[in-house]
Amino acid sequence: MIRAGIIGGTGYTAGELIWLLLQHPAVKLQFVYSNSQSGKPVASVHPEFLGLTDMIFINEVEEVDILFLCLPHGKAKEFLKANALPDNTFVVDLSQDYRLGDTLEGRKFVYGLPELNREAIRKSKYVANPGCFATGIQLALLPLAKEGLLKEEEVHIHAITGATGAGAGLSATTHFSWRTNNLSVYKAFSHQHLAEIGQSMKQLDPDTEPQINFIPMRGDFARGIFASAYLNCGLNQEQARALYKAFYAETPFTLVSDTDVNLKAVVNTNRCYLQVQKHGNKLLVISAIDNLLKGASGQAVQNMNLMFGLEETDGLMMKPVKY
Repeated sequence: MIRAGIIGGTGYTAGELIWLLLQHPAVKLQFVYSNSQSGKPVASVHPEFLGLTDMIFINEVEEVDILFLCLPHGKAKEFLKANALPDNTFVVDLSQDYRLGDTLEGRKFVYGLPELNREAIRKSKYVANPGCFATGIQLALLPLAKEGLLKEEEVHIHAITGATGAGAGLSATTHFSWRTNNLSVYKAFSHQHLAEIGQSMKQLDPDTEPQINFIPMRGDFARGIFASAYLNCGLNQEQARALYKAFYAETPFTLVSDTDVNLKAVVNTNRCYLQVQKHGNKLLVISAIDNLLKGASGQAVQNMNLMFGLEETDGLMMKPVKY
């Protein structure tokens, strides 16, 4: 059994990860680390685990095979500097600290988007899990980047995320009374995930300087990301669909749909649904994911499966919450 530990156990991504690892056939979840809740039952923070586990939060790092870092941005680096890990400990970092090429004492983190870096992830001990917006948007654009179709065209993206995308901490825009029956734009053209999106586009096509106009929005629902991307494109409908289906033919969780995509079809799963439409000279790509699973904890487990030579889908075959 793979011994796993979670650092930062009180947030939404940690809660999802605890559930996935408790159910995983090849994993023993050995500890969940939290300074603020040390000594308290995990179920006192995550009541969905009442009767499922008697684990207690601890504030010491035990020896495990893999550590998942569910810490706020900037805190993962601090933790790893303060806690020397054995060379044989694998790490998946869910923060943005190592997504743009930063290293841990010279040890490089592979960018953990399996649809882009599957073989590199298989060979790595250190993986930087992608951001949630970045995951949904990259999966919409990767086939176009590979074909060199982003060189000269501006890409326009609107994407709306659920309230869990902001994390478990309270802020003015996460209160129910503000969020419900409401929509708002934030970080227009400047969202932090643009850097990792551009990095991946250039990995597939080093000659491109992707021109991505990204408008992120806060939605009045709990979880999920629904993104639409459009650009001028010379491909016709059949060519575009064939391109996407060929690119994702061997990927178990990213699927190209011939019918309209909706968010409920992917919420509570590790799947991404894509739909490709041609409208005049515009190519429209719809992308839908669960921000906490394919956009965070599910993808982290997918990466772990690859790193340890397991079936990529182990522990991740979940039914969507459609109704």
